[in-house]
Amino acid sequence: MSKKIIVIGSGFASLSAATALANKGFDVHVLEKNDQAGGRARQFNSEGFTFDMGPSWYWMPDVFENYFNRYNKKVSDYYDLLRLDPSYKVFFKNDDWEIPASLDELKAQMEQLERGSAKKLDKFLEEAEYKYQVGMNDLVHKPSLSILEFLSWKVIKGTFKLQLFNSLSSHLRKYFSNDKILQLLEFPVLFLGAEPSKTPALYSLMNHADINLGTWYPMGGMHEIVKAMVSLAQEKGVKFHLSTEVRAVRSEGNKVEAVETDKGEYSCDFVVSGADYHHTEVLLGDSRRNYDEAYWDSRKMAPSSLLFYLGVDRKVDKLLHHNLFFDEDFDQHSKEIYDQPKWPSKPLFYVSAPSKTDPSVAPEGSENIFLLMPVAPALADSEDIREKYFKIMMDRLEERCGHSIRDHIVYKRSYAHSDYIKDYHSYKGNAYGLANTLRQTAILKPSIKNKKLKNLYYTGQLTTPGPGVPPSLISGQVVANEIIKQLS
Repeated sequence: MSKKIIVIGSGFASLSAATALANKGFDVHVLEKNDQAGGRARQFNSEGFTFDMGPSWYWMPDVFENYFNRYNKKVSDYYDLLRLDPSYKVFFKNDDWEIPASLDELKAQMEQLERGSAKKLDKFLEEAEYKYQVGMNDLVHKPSLSILEFLSWKVIKGTFKLQLFNSLSSHLRKYFSNDKILQLLEFPVLFLGAEPSKTPALYSLMNHADINLGTWYPMGGMHEIVKAMVSLAQEKGVKFHLSTEVRAVRSEGNKVEAVETDKGEYSCDFVVSGADYHHTEVLLGDSRRNYDEAYWDSRKMAPSSLLFYLGVDRKVDKLLHHNLFFDEDFDQHSKEIYDQPKWPSKPLFYVSAPSKTDPSVAPEGSENIFLLMPVAPALADSEDIREKYFKIMMDRLEERCGHSIRDHIVYKRSYAHSDYIKDYHSYKGNAYGLANTLRQTAILKPSIKNKKLKNLYYTGQLTTPGPGVPPSLISGQVVANEIIKQLS
């Protein structure tokens, strides 16, 4: 009889782990508390609009292609992928900048802002590509259970070039001085996990992902990736149990025996938890967890988000698919997320308008708008606070678009900390997991393996390799490989 493996949650990491394990012949069951697979990448429909609830940026297309290639499939077997050009638009205080997909066009635009920056960008991106290749091929696929994993000659030789001990902020300033260029190159880490001044320069690999590999969009929305992964998982034999919430993990000695849910008990030989790591530890009880509350409280979390999903019954001018509003102080907002956690005084925010690319997500003549403001975790959110920031964002959005939007809203839904907690048991209401600081990298992240229970593993954005959709895909594969090795 094949080993029975329970996977808790159905986000990208869980789906990745479940499929890899089922592909090896194990009896895999996914338990999902919500009524739809996908975790934060769920989707909903209302008033003729289709809204992706979470991730909206499709970067690192090679990671997705490699994922499906493992099973002799291609991305194109499941969804149509379009490269966006321009990639996105940045609204600064007094002007805006459309970021072209063409590197030569981008360099020409940068040269107008700072003489000599085009040649410097070539050098910067050469280094970023090296970090991407080493990072994605030699670092993120490691389980980070021992420092010995990283003692390969290639990694040791490349340590200086990887710049693990320099900050991204200082690294960028060796090349560029123009504020707009710096903000463009720093924005990926602000939204994904830490202040640029406290993020290792290794993460300039994100600039390679952005500029060289491009920004893409799966027609139909980001949930198309989830549908593809669920389809592949079911093809491999994975069984899904939706609207099934895990209430406890029962163990005897050093082994998990069963998972208790609101629908009954599931016996098992192994458990992979893609649910919130801290929440899983609560389910285990104090004597079985890896880390106590003091440990978790000391972690530097990535941001939470205040989101608004808007259906607008007219087209909105001057927006592209992706739009960054950097018309206020970048450093101030960053500090109010990480150093002095509070609701921001003058927030930056992001606007996604997928209907600019995809007519299927909104009725004809209408616009699908997604507002996202990154904020510190562990803040109290109320309807009054949400409305205060909705007004702030909409005032600025309408000013830059040059016309009213609020008068044309036919659907509106907000989402913030308390929703993340209710829907995902998210620790402190975080949206992206742990911040990518040096002290929370590789073996310094929460372990993928429970230290007291030999058949319990963790996957997802609160463990290795970290936050983001591509790292989550890889996280699931890494955990599955460890279980396969243990059972070999």
